[in-house]
Amino acid sequence: MTESFRRSGEYDYDDPQGPYSQSQGYSAPVNPEWPPPPAYEPAAAGPEPEPRRRRARGSVALLAAVAIVAAAVGGATAYGFQELAGKNDVTATGTSTAVVPAGKKGDVAAIAAAVSPSVVEINATLDNGSSTGSGVVISSNGEIVTNNHVIAGAQSVKVRTSDGHSYTADVVGTDSSKDLALIKLQGASGLRAATLGDSSSVQVGDSVVAIGSPEGLTGTVTSGIVSALDRDVTVPTDESQAQGQGGDGSWPFQFGGRNFNGDTGSSTTTYKAIQTDASLNPGNSGGALIDAAGNIIGINAAMYSSSQQASSSSDAGSIGLGFAIPVNTVKSDLAKLRSGGQN
Repeated sequence: MTESFRRSGEYDYDDPQGPYSQSQGYSAPVNPEWPPPPAYEPAAAGPEPEPRRRRARGSVALLAAVAIVAAAVGGATAYGFQELAGKNDVTATGTSTAVVPAGKKGDVAAIAAAVSPSVVEINATLDNGSSTGSGVVISSNGEIVTNNHVIAGAQSVKVRTSDGHSYTADVVGTDSSKDLALIKLQGASGLRAATLGDSSSVQVGDSVVAIGSPEGLTGTVTSGIVSALDRDVTVPTDESQAQGQGGDGSWPFQFGGRNFNGDTGSSTTTYKAIQTDASLNPGNSGGALIDAAGNIIGINAAMYSSSQQASSSSDAGSIGLGFAIPVNTVKSDLAKLRSGGQN
């Protein structure tokens, strides 16, 4: 912070006349053999102001130490602090932190290097096939946030991390009303947790990066901008509809009164979404939308493809119209997901 704070006692100056100003009226004795007194009494003869200054410096030093500790926890050193702490839990911030070095802010390569280890590929086995999606690591012991429609109706869930390790995952909690789910890897430790930012500070035109596993291509990175905010996106809550067309990732959703990629059905939910032109393709669902500083600002959740594209995942492709669930929605839902809520 650039504000300066006035601390108690820091700028307390003594009276310009000094503590012994009354001595100016002092009359010398008549005896000429006595030396005349000084203009002011010796410092030792009166109260000493110096201890007050020493106390003030002590207060300044204490406050400075507190400020240094606070700076070490937040701002540009948050990434280093996570490294020292072992990234045991997700870092959730009210303001943007610097996951990437300050000089690399907005650098796609730096963002990808910092955040890719926190994004995983998810493969769910269904009754009628399989579903491929992505997820974001939020704790070092394997908690992962993804979309509900990625794992809805799954008989088993497998996860592959960016370094190639494979895990079996258990579904901890789901919230179909927000299209969110929390899964937990079995036997995982030492994973790099992502830093959750503040989606309320996102503005149209902000640069963003998307990381996910479209078509099983783990760790795919694309970039673009935030093209709109607060888009009302409607998605199905029924498991049979949640997987879209054959589980290919082109899930149905509704926007502006129109259905995309299939009929959403009668059981739906609507949420406010971040719209982006960063390329999203089948399999990006549940992956990360990231700001210029490397913070997660959204969970990618829906993409538009034409009716011809929706008929087959091999034909589907991004046309620059994608939607992400704001990360503040995710943070507000974490307690419910962790408690094992299923709806």
